[in-house]
Amino acid sequence: MGIGVSVFLLAVGGILAFAVSDRLSGVDLTAVGYILMGAGALGLVIALFLGSQRSNATHREVREHRHYEE
Repeated sequence: MGIGVSVFLLAVGGILAFAVSDRLSGVDLTAVGYILMGAGALGLVIALFLGSQRSNATHREVREHRHYEE
């Protein structure tokens, strides 16, 4: 899950938790909103943590030169 998906889940969860007042039978939209916001926050933390690890990685390039004498 990337940063964009995490922000999307946070936004949809916030809308469901705070802005929607409709009721569905058997579904608590406020709880679903909080769950989506939690999943989005967790995904954002994981994406930022993995992104910071990726930038600290070092890369080496190995070149091999062969000289042939006749």
